Amino acid sequence: MSFKKIIVEKEDGVAKITLNIPEVLNALDGETINELKTAIKDVGRDKGVRAVVITGAGRGFCSGVNLAPSASVVEGLSEIHEIIKGITTMEKPVIALINGPAVGGGLDLAMACDIRIASEKAKLSEIFVRRGLLPDMGGTYFLPRLVGLGKAKELIFTGEIIDAKEAERIGLVNKVVPHEELNSTGMELARKLAKGPALAIGKAKIAINRGMELNLDSALKDVIEAGVFIFGTEDALEGIMAFVEKREPKFKGK
Repeated sequence: MSFKKIIVEKEDGVAKITLNIPEVLNALDGETINELKTAIKDVGRDKGVRAVVITGAGRGFCSGVNLAPSASVVEGLSEIHEIIKGITTMEKPVIALINGPAVGGGLDLAMACDIRIASEKAKLSEIFVRRGLLPDMGGTYFLPRLVGLGKAKELIFTGEIIDAKEAERIGLVNKVVPHEELNSTGMELARKLAKGPALAIGKAKIAINRGMELNLDSALKDVIEAGVFIFGTEDALEGIMAFVEKREPKFKGK
């Protein structure tokens, strides 16, 4: 599968998707949105892929959305929302490697991922209000869940641009690393997750995401079916046998 504006690489159970329009800080135009949507569907279906990394080429992660003036707002947003939903419903861990500016829709894309690792050079902002707009790619949903209601309102209402350290302090990113170590750190984590029990990790991701919308009783009931399924997998048996035999488990994603 060939793309013009993104790069997809698969190795060691990890799919790395790189937005590749560095001259515009990887702003998402119509063609890029279509390619990214296709790539997300592909890696989600590919049983050989057990972890996903999303990053940007050059000095930026993603500077938002750059749709043609003639494009339908509803149609354009619907396409973008398919990407966001594809990431959040994929039963695989998705890591955002934020190598530079992640603003507007770019920040929303990063927040849709399960884990965010930022370069010390990263800048983050829900910049929409500075254009007279509101976050429309999931920012109003994700940001309060990551940083709390009050801080989310502050960042959305002001469009403030924050640096990587502040993003880490408030919980917007999981970790900040030196710029030159970003790729190696992220890929090391992705390979570690890919070697883990893929089915258990995938089901845990969905349970966590669903659990944010449920009360405790409903959340506990929700994981019963997933738990029964996981107990019947080869990976669960391997995990138990490895513990009994005092060795490292070798998971196969089955």
